[in-house]
Formats: sequence, structure tokens, C-alpha cells
Amino acid sequence: MRHRLQRPLPTGWLVLWGVLLAAALGCFIALGTWQMQRMHWKHALIARVDAFLRAPAVPAPGPDAWAGLTTERDEYRRVKLQGVLLDREILVQANTRLGAGFWVMAPLRREGGGIVFVNRGFVDAAHRDPAHRGQAAPAGPVRIEGLLRLSQPGGGFLRDNAPAEGRWYSRDVSAMAHALGLTAVAPYFVDQMGADANGAVPPATGDRWPVPGLTVVHFRDEHLSYALTWYALAAMTAAAMLYGARQEWLRRRAAGAAA
Repeated sequence: MRHRLQRPLPTGWLVLWGVLLAAALGCFIALGTWQMQRMHWKHALIARVDAFLRAPAVPAPGPDAWAGLTTERDEYRRVKLQGVLLDREILVQANTRLGAGFWVMAPLRREGGGIVFVNRGFVDAAHRDPAHRGQAAPAGPVRIEGLLRLSQPGGGFLRDNAPAEGRWYSRDVSAMAHALGLTAVAPYFVDQMGADANGAVPPATGDRWPVPGLTVVHFRDEHLSYALTWYALAAMTAAAMLYGARQEWLRRRAAGAAA
């Protein structure tokens, strides 16, 4: 018994499928190329941040440099500053290797003018009250060294900051300054590293609060795997186009021979 030959597809359907597959092929290639570009950008970012972490600390930017700060050029730069910590703070929810708790964000009035928020470190829920931390914040001039971080406006994932209710999910410098009634505040904050404001290094176990130096500097670098996935889909689409074109050519050839 002879197999019944499939009829060739109408030309209109052929054009439609060809356009759709070609569009998909182009999108897959473009997405793969974009991921490769992202990979090169991420590698440059990692190299820059690594260089910042190894470099000696430089003076934190003053008011004349605030407008020119950028994520690409300044984020995670090691900086140092001197001044007096104001007797106010904001607690921002955080998750660290010591568990869930809060970042202690305290404004520091610099000797040269202006205010910079300092992330003094982490406290758990049991030590959110300054009276329960074992030692008071230093009252006199202090020297701080840490990582420059730009403001994080808005809030966390699916959670907006609620200043009126004292709920903070991101370190939004402008909103924190407004909540504390502060002006002339830098558009960045400093993640204090290593020693505390008195120059003492607290234990990593969290026996003294707040615990500085818990900033995690890590960047996901999965762009190559994403790029290979998109390129694999592009290859599969191209193979499907070639296979479909060959099958249609065979059907049309068979139909011509039978006519």
C-alpha cells in the first residue's frame, strides 16, 4: 500500500511561517549577543570593584562632588571620613550571615561640612534598642572607613519603605534624611568595615553590637550560560527552518512528478 503524499503548503502559509521563524531566530541571536555584552560588562564591574577593595581608602566625596557620583565609577569605593555621629539612627531590615535583623544607619556630621549616613553595622532583633547593645555610640569625633554605597530609593522587593511607621527595607538616603529632619545630606552612605567608630574590631560572632564589616560584595555572573541557552535556541530554530524547507521542497517535487 502506497503512502499518501502530503500536499505542499499554500504559499501564504509558507511565507507566514518563514517570517515567524526568521523573527524568532533573530530574537534568539540578539538575546544571546546581549547576554555576551552583559557578561563583558559584569567582568569589568567585578574587576573594578576588586581593585577598589584592594586600594587604600580615599577621602569620602564632599558636597562639590556629590552631583557627579555614578554607580559605575564610585560604588564600593573604599573611603574614609571624620566627624561626629548624631544621636539619631534608622534601622533598615537586613539579612546577613548572623541572621535576620537590621542595619543601623546613623548620620555623621563631617568636620568639613555636610552629613553622611553611616551603616554602623548589623543588630539582631534583641539588640535593636541602643540601650541593649552593651556600649553606647561614641559621643566625640570619630574616624570611619568603609565602602561608598549610593542611595537605594523606594524600598525592597515588593515592599515600600514606610517612614511614618518606622519600617525601612532599603537605605534610601533622601527619605532617611527627611525622616530625621536633616539637610545637606550626601546622596550616598558608607558601609562601615572592620573596626568600629572607636577603632576596635568587634568579634565576628556578634558579641558586640552593632557588628560592622558584614557587607557582601558579590555579583552573579551567569550571563554565559544564558547566552549559550539563547544561541542553542537559535540553532534549533535554524535547524527547524532547514528541515521544514527541505520537507516542503520534497513535497513540491513529488507533487510535480505526480502531475
